Amino acid sequence: MRRSSASKKTGQSYSTPTATDLFRSASSKASSKESERIDSLFYSFANGSTGMIDPEGIETLCAAMEVNHTDVRVLMLAWKMKAEEQGYFTLDEWRRGLKALRADTISKLRKALSDLEKEVSRPSNFADFYSYAFQYCLTEEKQKSIDIESICELLTLVLGSTFPPQVNSFVEYLKTQNDYKVINMDQWMGFFRFCNEISYPALDDYDPELAWPLILDNFVEWVREKEKII
Repeated sequence: MRRSSASKKTGQSYSTPTATDLFRSASSKASSKESERIDSLFYSFANGSTGMIDPEGIETLCAAMEVNHTDVRVLMLAWKMKAEEQGYFTLDEWRRGLKALRADTISKLRKALSDLEKEVSRPSNFADFYSYAFQYCLTEEKQKSIDIESICELLTLVLGSTFPPQVNSFVEYLKTQNDYKVINMDQWMGFFRFCNEISYPALDDYDPELAWPLILDNFVEWVREKEKII
């Protein structure tokens, strides 16, 4: 008697892969290769003992991307990664950011920075980025405020090119006043709202009776007094 084939014996049937199957398989392999390259890139900058990219590694990364480590785009990159600790990138954060940017080489990451700038500049994203910038600078446990000197630097970095007159004036005020040693999140976000809602330098639509942080009432009074002198 003729022995039946294995496929008949087991009742298995074999079908030719469809174009969709082949595409999915190729896509999965490409994604896997991209992930490997992203991880490999991470370890080229990471500290071998901590398994993280530390401040020294970030400086090396910046040199490779051909940007200064104080460039606002480095902060934008941290925002894209949702990095939690200032000056450090974990592998998970790195993967999150670079996969979103579709950058698995330094060359691609360098080119992605301009697209990242455009993404951050969208109003809804920029508000989130502005809030993130403050939180990213809270380096101590339970820290809720940032010293005036650091705030002035951060304001100039994050908001200086968007609202130059307001930022320059507010920074000048912060450096000359003696009532505030630190700025909290409410004051930080209040100034952002001020820049978006109040005409400057006219200030004729500023109403101190509304829910503005007291520091902004004082700032507006300072500006008006300064204008009188001029």
